[in-house]
Amino acid sequence: MNITEVIEARRSVKNFDPEHIMPEEDLAELIRLTKLAPSSFNMQNYRLLVVRDKEIRKQIRNLAWDQAHVTDASVLFILCADLTAHQKDASLYWSHAPQEVQDIIGPMIKPFYEGNDRLIRDEAVRSTGLAGMTLMLAAKGLGYDSCPMIGFDAEKVAELIKLPAHYALSFMIPVGMPTQTGWDRGQRLSDDIVVSYDKFS
Repeated sequence: MNITEVIEARRSVKNFDPEHIMPEEDLAELIRLTKLAPSSFNMQNYRLLVVRDKEIRKQIRNLAWDQAHVTDASVLFILCADLTAHQKDASLYWSHAPQEVQDIIGPMIKPFYEGNDRLIRDEAVRSTGLAGMTLMLAAKGLGYDSCPMIGFDAEKVAELIKLPAHYALSFMIPVGMPTQTGWDRGQRLSDDIVVSYDKFS
């Protein structure tokens, strides 16, 4: 499929083959493609928890309104963000760039975020959202389906997975081999509601 076909074909699917095991090469490719998602200052502050352990998945399902796709999907991804990514050595993000670029961008990162908890949290949401969408499109391109989820007790899931104190838990994405197609796509809102040009009136 080309990218247009992938975007048009991707649906939120909740019925997966519980016997399907994702090959390691597919999992590695999903992770590789997800890591190509953009992020502010190239901080790559998204973090992926790949949950395959059946017992842990059962416990998460109990914290997610008993939704079957938590356990039935081949892999459960939990998308998190490192809230301290801006404090790390900028060479982690910019060593590939010419020195003159490193000298400009590197020193900008920490002061841009320092002391602004709302901006740090907003960046976490943006980065995990971009990574999550990239993951779902990559999954569809590889023949899998997925479903973004916020229907779970985030505090209890965070405790269960031992989420580091400086991480934010964003959302979950089960990925697997579908046994049913997704529901028909809902009607898209009209452009006059969604789209504005130059300024809002």
